[in-house]
Amino acid sequence: MGKIKSVTKEVVEVEFFEKELKIGDILRLKEDPKAKFEVKAIKGKNRFLCLFLGGEKSLKRGMELEYERSGLLLPAGKELLGRMIDPFGNPIDNLGPLNVKNWQQIKPFSPPYPETIFQKEIIETGIKAVDFFAPLLKGGKLGIFGGAGLGKTVLLLELMHNLILKKEGVIVFAGIGERIREGAELYEMLKQTKILNSSVLVFGQMNEPAVVRFQAGLSAIAIAEYFRDVEKENVLFFADNIFRFLQAGNELSTLLEKLPSEGGYQATLLSEIGQLEEKLVSTKDAFITSIQAIYVPADDISDPAVQAIFPYFDSLLFFSRDVYQQGRRPAIDLLNSFSSITTEEILGRDHYFALFEAKKLLERYRELDRIVKIVGEAELSLEERKTYQRAKKLLNFMTQDFSVVEDQTQRKGKFVKRKETIEGVKAILEGKLDQIPTERLLNIGSLKELK
Repeated sequence: MGKIKSVTKEVVEVEFFEKELKIGDILRLKEDPKAKFEVKAIKGKNRFLCLFLGGEKSLKRGMELEYERSGLLLPAGKELLGRMIDPFGNPIDNLGPLNVKNWQQIKPFSPPYPETIFQKEIIETGIKAVDFFAPLLKGGKLGIFGGAGLGKTVLLLELMHNLILKKEGVIVFAGIGERIREGAELYEMLKQTKILNSSVLVFGQMNEPAVVRFQAGLSAIAIAEYFRDVEKENVLFFADNIFRFLQAGNELSTLLEKLPSEGGYQATLLSEIGQLEEKLVSTKDAFITSIQAIYVPADDISDPAVQAIFPYFDSLLFFSRDVYQQGRRPAIDLLNSFSSITTEEILGRDHYFALFEAKKLLERYRELDRIVKIVGEAELSLEERKTYQRAKKLLNFMTQDFSVVEDQTQRKGKFVKRKETIEGVKAILEGKLDQIPTERLLNIGSLKELK
């Protein structure tokens, strides 16, 4: 038995004599078993700092606690498909209780390295900028980095929409610290497209306490691991937004009175993101393909939290405010976006060499654009003007209308095959479209639309 000694927001100091507690152990309130606490720090002999995981009772000093188990237990299995839950496994979709037969404990470690596998198969997303500049591997990870209001969530939803249609696996979505409206819109979109029945949504939105937002990512990954390891199902894991996970961890660190590291973030920043990302791997049983949005505070890519996330992705897309202001959507910085899997063996000869030439063209465009802004395009040589115009055509060709915003744009979304994207880029590089006005390539799908 134990007792509550003090309460500070979500942090509860308890005194416990019944057994020696470990970090991660779960306690419950004697008079309300639904009120649970997770041990987060050891303060002294029989004294522990716990996080309050929610319940209906108001907390006060002297309340009695009981030991429940080692580690949080979550509902799991196919009965979860089509449901929306909070990070502690409680349904939040007003569809009644969960009738699950299986439960999953949050694992402290990722699978052993010998059990993980690397796949060389590219997943076609139908989005030209992604498929050409930062292709996604089956079982790989794609990170979408950008500041506020640049379209990260729209791209994430479009990727979800396109990959669902290809039936690449069960969907697990982690909504971490983002807008409630976006969660409601996602739910309705999945419902309308009749894909909700193959999805599990885990939400800890921005109005929730830090402990809920922090737990949302870990709980969603535990559910994804269950589908991979037990059900042997391929999983599409989506997360919006991973930065909010680290931000919630920083808030909890402050509440637990831990000293911050340089830059103001929690000292456990690297271990927390590792705890999350290193579980999202593929094994011999099934794949987890992960697509995650990452907010970049104040558009500062050197932010310590953003830098901590970088190493875990195979493909990275960077959104640019300059591109957004120029009116190109998606507002992706094509030159800085890249993938670590861009080898001839994986991409194929045509894609590999077209990508190399396209990057070279965009590098030259960046140099010429500085000159044009000062003295104008007329001062460029004939060859330089040709290069400049081809680069502008390439930039416009990479714009695209999305299905998930058809209601707002009144333009039908387009799914473009990777082969058609490569053919389009090659045609631009070879000068076959030199006589076509640059504006005509804006928001088209394949080059067939020019005919």
